[in-house]
Amino acid sequence: MLAHRIKNAFIHAGIHRKMLLLISMLMLASFIIFAAVLGYVFRIYDEQMYLKTSEVLNMSSIGIENQLKDMEQLTFKVVSDEQLQEYLRRLESETSPYAKLVLRKKITNRLIAFAGSEKYVYSMMLIDNQHHVMAAGNREGIPEKLRSDLVRLAEGKSGSIAWYAGGQSSLLASRQLKSFSDASFSLKGLGTLVVRVRIDRIVNDRVRDEDSGQLMITDGTQFIYPERPMLNPAELRSELDRKQPYGIATYAGGTYFTAQARSSYTGWTYLHTTPFDEMFRSISLIKQLVTVIFVLLLLIALALGARLSGSITRPIHQLISQMRNIEKGDLDKLEEEALGLTPPSSHSEVRLLHRTYRKMIRRIRELINENYAKQLLLRETELKALQAQINPHFLYNTLESVNWLAKVNKQHKISEMVEALGFLLRSAASFREQLIPLEKELDIVRSYVTIQTTRFEERLLFSLDVEEGLDEALIPKLTLQPLVENAIHYALEPNINPCTITITVRQVNGMLLVRVQDDGPGMSEAFLARLRSGQIRTRGQGIGLSNIQERIKLTFGPQWGLELDSRPDEGTAVTIRIPLIKGGERHVQSAVG
Repeated sequence: MLAHRIKNAFIHAGIHRKMLLLISMLMLASFIIFAAVLGYVFRIYDEQMYLKTSEVLNMSSIGIENQLKDMEQLTFKVVSDEQLQEYLRRLESETSPYAKLVLRKKITNRLIAFAGSEKYVYSMMLIDNQHHVMAAGNREGIPEKLRSDLVRLAEGKSGSIAWYAGGQSSLLASRQLKSFSDASFSLKGLGTLVVRVRIDRIVNDRVRDEDSGQLMITDGTQFIYPERPMLNPAELRSELDRKQPYGIATYAGGTYFTAQARSSYTGWTYLHTTPFDEMFRSISLIKQLVTVIFVLLLLIALALGARLSGSITRPIHQLISQMRNIEKGDLDKLEEEALGLTPPSSHSEVRLLHRTYRKMIRRIRELINENYAKQLLLRETELKALQAQINPHFLYNTLESVNWLAKVNKQHKISEMVEALGFLLRSAASFREQLIPLEKELDIVRSYVTIQTTRFEERLLFSLDVEEGLDEALIPKLTLQPLVENAIHYALEPNINPCTITITVRQVNGMLLVRVQDDGPGMSEAFLARLRSGQIRTRGQGIGLSNIQERIKLTFGPQWGLELDSRPDEGTAVTIRIPLIKGGERHVQSAVG
């Protein structure tokens, strides 16, 4: 009974739920099987690799550290040699240069006797208290600064051996010589012994290179071996920070299995890397088996999904064939056929699709009618726009004719006024640029002031104060001319006294400040409130303060705009605050947007 109900619920469920249920069940089963097998495979894999790498590390580190202990015994044998002790004490008290030279020669010969029979000693040198160097073996020197560091390092160990990674496949061991004999036991420092150890030979003699991996030795900050390690400093730090003693990591050379062991004798860390793929052969069969199982499950899922989708899509084939007929354009017939279709009742999504199809046919019919009406309106608008272009061109040509007649009759004042009016009209009628350079905006203001100066003569006093370098600063078009027009209307016209209008342009912290100020009668608080709210409009183009404020906020953002200050009998000032932007229109649009 329960199985029958579940079957009916699945049959009558929506398409989306069926697909999700089927895919979820198959993927869950696949994931459980794949995760179980894969976990088992990698557990075996990690154990095998770790056992092998641990064996290599233990054998290598034990052999290397035994040889380093032999090197420590060698240094102890040298620093406790009675002849060297005697030579160094005599060298301390000797004053004759020749006698000192003979003693240093004897010390060198003694060092040769010690270093000559040692396979892993690259060179042996002794630095006395006068910083003279006596060397045996390879004559490759040590820089003076490094010698000083080695002396200080040995002194800090108080007679014990100190290891220093010197690079170039070598390791430096330094140890201080302290005075002792049968008669005295002063432990006075006589010098410092420095032995260059061939760490590369020690490692090569004790590490079997059975694969393409690499053994690396580090003191935590730099590599002691090899000279060209596989890891860079960042990868070394990542490996040392690993909490587990082994793991899989990807380097520049590929993916490797790495294991590490820390030495209790020197405190160094031994790292061994093994190519990941080299150890994967032993479990390749299991990997292939898991892959085959996963592919079979995937094929089963695809087959069931195809069968399910086929049972769902068959009822809507009729709908699809009807939709393709839309290309023929017979919408009236299609609408009648859509109304006659009876949607199946087994799937809610298919029934919804039928209902949406009928709505789509009706909507297409409405859009066609609406588009036809818009096309008629667009043609009418284009015709009116073409007619509107005739009047400005006719006016420009007429002004040019008047300007020519004024120049012929030597009426320079009339010619100047006509030219200013023509420039002002052309600038106001052009809508190609929303933002223009400050210099162009000031040209519009100058043309307007030229016309008004002809009218008011000496009563109108106009001045510009522009900071150098701001000519290319961009400003919304027709921003300053309406402000000058307001100043003339409210400050100059009501009075018979001269009126001074000043435009000041400054830049402050990436901000452009433009101030238009007059010394007129000013405004009361009530009148100022009406002007700020846009209730009082300027003359000419009808661009009020609210219009300018709105354009600035739309262009640059709500934090920018203008401020209006006025006091009775003191004048009025309007300050525009916009971001300082220079460049072409394309650059500005991208910066503002």
